[in-house]
Amino acid sequence: MAIINLRDYYPFYTSDCFMEVSDEVAEMFKEFDRKEAAYRLRTYRHKAYYSLDRDDGLEHEAVFVALSPHELYERKVTMQELHAAIASLPDKQAKRIYAHFILGMTKQDIARAEGVHEKVVRVAIERGLRHLEKILKKSL
Repeated sequence: MAIINLRDYYPFYTSDCFMEVSDEVAEMFKEFDRKEAAYRLRTYRHKAYYSLDRDDGLEHEAVFVALSPHELYERKVTMQELHAAIASLPDKQAKRIYAHFILGMTKQDIARAEGVHEKVVRVAIERGLRHLEKILKKSL
């Protein structure tokens, strides 16, 4: 058994508070101290005094790029054209393409829900995509 001072590990302790813990727990605390010291040294040596998760918006701006009004309009028009093209497909093809690509269902799940073989769903989606390609090429 080892004796540790809780004040060394917990900042809210204002006075010394000694506690007897098992050797494994004491070793874990020592290992944490060594890793923390190594991290501080690495940070100091590489002058890496920044973090993307500081809640100052830096990470959000780096990951999520704001679209311009032109890009937003273009995206909206493209989505409208896509929905119109899907609506012009035969009903089963449209439902299967929507379920697979929009809802994220697997072809096996769609086949199971409809009570058909998976190959039927796969062929319908492939035909539907070819038909969509033709429709969208005509609109350009």
